[in-house]
Amino acid sequence: MITVVIPTLNAAPALGRTLAALVPAAVEGLVKEVVIADGGSTDGTASIADAAGARLVATAPGRGGQLAAGADEARGRWLLFLHADTVLEPGYIAEVAAFCRRTAPSEPKAAVFRFALDDDRFAARLLEFGVRFRTGVIGLPYGDQGLLIGADAYRRLGGYKPLPLMEDVELVRRLGRGAITRFATRAVTSAERYRREGYGRRVARNITCLALYFLGVAPRRIAEFYR
Repeated sequence: MITVVIPTLNAAPALGRTLAALVPAAVEGLVKEVVIADGGSTDGTASIADAAGARLVATAPGRGGQLAAGADEARGRWLLFLHADTVLEPGYIAEVAAFCRRTAPSEPKAAVFRFALDDDRFAARLLEFGVRFRTGVIGLPYGDQGLLIGADAYRRLGGYKPLPLMEDVELVRRLGRGAITRFATRAVTSAERYRREGYGRRVARNITCLALYFLGVAPRRIAEFYR
């Protein structure tokens, strides 16, 4: 029923946990296959994918292009795009199954999970609140919240563009704010980059990138700033 598409690039430290959380859905028959769209990993990513029974698709690095390449190989009626360091918490199966039952795969509708970080610090809670505001009020979920969409709807929409950055925002804007359902289940993302760079610095950079995108700056230029 569902093909899970995960873009990877040296994702070995986190990928195992992400895949393990999908096992119950596979047992239930909800997840049909997992496609790993790998951008040239040199660590153990390929071995982890193989051990989990996932299908590995080799592609050029760049998350937009990787997501598109993975979707091109998908055989499921539904597509669930998930980051390699994002773990779905128990409870997602019921919400996902209910959404798929009430929505035709051809309908231009999608669903995202509730953003959470694996960090006990107050800064993490503040960021989670900010993401809830951005998702609920502004209508702009990011890729680390996952994206569930019918395969037919995804293809009619034109799919992910091969952008180096902002591929998630670009697709969601084409869908339209009213087309996004927000699940209650959390998608817990690794806070490692926030801890390493500092919450303030990373959040400021993310906001700047989003502002540049809305000002019409090319994603390639934004990616140069982001790095």
